[in-house]
Amino acid sequence: MAYVDEVIEKVIKENPSEPEFHQAVKEVLNSLRPVIEVNEEQYRRDALLERLVNPERQIKFRVPWTDDKGQVHVNTGYRVQFNSAIGPYKGGLRLHPSVNLGIIKFLGFEQIFKNSLTGLPIGGAKGGSDFDPKGKSDREVMAFCQSFMSELCKYIGADTDVPAGDIGTGAREIGYMFGQYKKLRGLFEGVLTGKGLSYGGALARTEATGYGLLYITDELLKCHGQSMEGKTVVVSGAGNVAIYAIEKAQQLGAKVVTCSDSTGWVYDPDGIDLAALKQIKEVKRQRLSVYTDYRPNAQYHEGRGVWQIKCDIALPCATQNELGLEDAKQLVANGVLAVAEGANMPTTIEATEYLQQSGVLFLPGKASNAGGVATSALEMSQNSERLQWSFETVDSKLKGIMVDLYHHIDDAAKKYGFNENYVVGANIAGFEKVLDAMIAQGII
Repeated sequence: MAYVDEVIEKVIKENPSEPEFHQAVKEVLNSLRPVIEVNEEQYRRDALLERLVNPERQIKFRVPWTDDKGQVHVNTGYRVQFNSAIGPYKGGLRLHPSVNLGIIKFLGFEQIFKNSLTGLPIGGAKGGSDFDPKGKSDREVMAFCQSFMSELCKYIGADTDVPAGDIGTGAREIGYMFGQYKKLRGLFEGVLTGKGLSYGGALARTEATGYGLLYITDELLKCHGQSMEGKTVVVSGAGNVAIYAIEKAQQLGAKVVTCSDSTGWVYDPDGIDLAALKQIKEVKRQRLSVYTDYRPNAQYHEGRGVWQIKCDIALPCATQNELGLEDAKQLVANGVLAVAEGANMPTTIEATEYLQQSGVLFLPGKASNAGGVATSALEMSQNSERLQWSFETVDSKLKGIMVDLYHHIDDAAKKYGFNENYVVGANIAGFEKVLDAMIAQGII
């Protein structure tokens, strides 16, 4: 049996109740076969893949907190420190009822390669809890965050593990966690990213994932004799990533005609009114159904359906597995040129393969949405220097990172005979850097 197959079989056997983790390991290791088969004897002898798929540390702990009525609740907290070969652990904290160990391991494993692709010295990790901040008062969220950090603080630090925000963990939650860490450890250090500007946060962090998505997509198009100028773009989502992807796409001369939320979607043939979208989602926190109050010529539809709109570029920026095979067929039938993922794994494997087989340029999320973690690493740098860079400085560095990232994955794909397969290119480029560091540091 091939070494890759042995390791996949072992992962499934040893982690039987973690299907999301299985999916991530299969996708990555299968795409790495060309690299692994050339060096199979050495890698097997040194158990390199076994060390890659086993986290360096898994932390699971209880999180008791008291609600506003005096009732005590107990949630479960997690931190999976997956790989520190190229730098301190780095990855978000997800607060959502769906969180379990398998999901955290799946996200942490993906984070190893995403972080490696940025070219910055950050390892891979992920954490979170099954706590749901929705519907909770500020005091209840603070109670949870302080309890959560009281345990997590034992395992993190500016040069050890630097968590960030994720689903359910925004500026409010990061602030409460940072305050508790500072109180317990007596240290004012860059232990978290996504902080407020008044206590060490980075300018351009809010815009980073959406902007980075467009910087790498624009570079992809330029290298194929195209540009964003004049292109029609379809975007899913109406959160942070989607809003700033729309903003940067418009700045680059494209017309974005859709956005969506959990209840429905908007088609605006004249182009999304960004000011209206920000007012609805960032200020008033309303549903997209009110968008037509601002733009009477736009259409609002319940459910999902953005991928049926004819476009040149499709940017899935909402949630995982939102773009399926039938959606991919619709996009291809409508002549889509490129699909770039703004969310984490929003395209199913079947849809990804269909798009690639149909000649559509496809950028996977571990490359195209890496702008967020890249800017988090830039926040770490600023904290270490006790400086705050200007918006323009951070944005310029972000653009450089995303342009370089595209060429890294393109070169890796070509090197192994997978021209324009950026899924394989991203996995190989991320893997090779981590692998070199692991080999250099010995059996640890």
